[in-house]
Amino acid sequence: MRRFLIENGGESLLGTIKIAVLPIAKVFTMCFLGFLMASKYVNILPASGRKLLNGLVFSLLLPCLIFSQLGQAVTLQKMIEWWFIPINVICGTIAGSLIGLVVATIIRPPYPFFKFTVIHVGIGNIGNVPLVLLTALCRDQNNPFGDVDTCTQQGTAYISFGQWVGAIVLYTYVFQMLAPPPEGTFDLDEQHLPIKGCPKDGSPEQVPLLTQEVLSSDLNASKQGKIKDFLVYMYDKLKIKQILQPPIIASILALTIGAIPFLKKLIFTPNAPLFFFTDSLIILGEAMIPCILLALGGNLVDGPGSSKLGLRTTTAIIFGRLVLVPPAGIGIVLLADKLGFLPPDDKMFRFVLLLQHSMPTSVLSGAIANLRGCGRESAAVLFWVHIFAIFSMAGWIVLYLHILF
Repeated sequence: MRRFLIENGGESLLGTIKIAVLPIAKVFTMCFLGFLMASKYVNILPASGRKLLNGLVFSLLLPCLIFSQLGQAVTLQKMIEWWFIPINVICGTIAGSLIGLVVATIIRPPYPFFKFTVIHVGIGNIGNVPLVLLTALCRDQNNPFGDVDTCTQQGTAYISFGQWVGAIVLYTYVFQMLAPPPEGTFDLDEQHLPIKGCPKDGSPEQVPLLTQEVLSSDLNASKQGKIKDFLVYMYDKLKIKQILQPPIIASILALTIGAIPFLKKLIFTPNAPLFFFTDSLIILGEAMIPCILLALGGNLVDGPGSSKLGLRTTTAIIFGRLVLVPPAGIGIVLLADKLGFLPPDDKMFRFVLLLQHSMPTSVLSGAIANLRGCGRESAAVLFWVHIFAIFSMAGWIVLYLHILF
């Protein structure tokens, strides 16, 4: 078998497999510990504790990591050079959704889970899992992307730069696609009273928290040409409050400050007057990786429970997400490279683009599914797709390293 060399030392295919598999093994180990802590045999991390840990990661630790790493790495020139990262996220969503549509058309999932199947094939985790995986990869001294600090900072910056687009996709496209069926609920055999079609004299408590149609129409009727009311209506209609989540706000602040040389020098430069603030965020951000893996493992403890999807649909979603979507992503990235859209000689940039297409289904799509009433089915899919992703991601990483080096 022909050997291929990688930049830092002429390792064989076996060495490359080791580089690819070890980060997956580290991720799996920490997830398993979270799973064990949340199991009924230990029960140190119950549902309430996992909810608090998820909130801590999402509201504090992840924004700290994004702000500190992205702010240090980004400049206005780099933002111009990195323009294809958000485009890659959009292209990946379109390609994945089309593959999901084909898969759903062929297997015919049980009603009303057709759009659910499309989403869980099409929407990958472009933020948390790639960050964790890349951090684990960079910790290996034999990684082909340079020293640990440079590898981690560059990879985190690239991944964070695409997260704001992913959040917009999740809270607009995914939110609408996972809307309940006309009956008002996914539990058709358990509830027969529709939710969205409640009586006109129904109390406000009967209306789902995120259902905005009636609210929007009432506001629109009372606003009648007022600019302020129109802006309020648009704010509500576009769900800007849901899009502007803490990680997205951190990304916007990091991009803004990083693009202004004076502010960047004041905040992100070592020995600068305000670097103590950035250093504090770096310390908090380092806690994100273990916390999110423990939370992810704990969240999957109830995953393989009862689900209405059935074995056939679940298997098709796993196969579509982990096997069919990545080749489409390879085609997108190689075509962009051939057209000259990517920065020349930046292996990490290309690796992150490829990695975004080979991730398991987004955990945040499971959170949205829970809001929309199909959280149990989503939990089952997320559990199994993350289990099989351990093996698929290792294989795709080996292939990506072979393509790049």
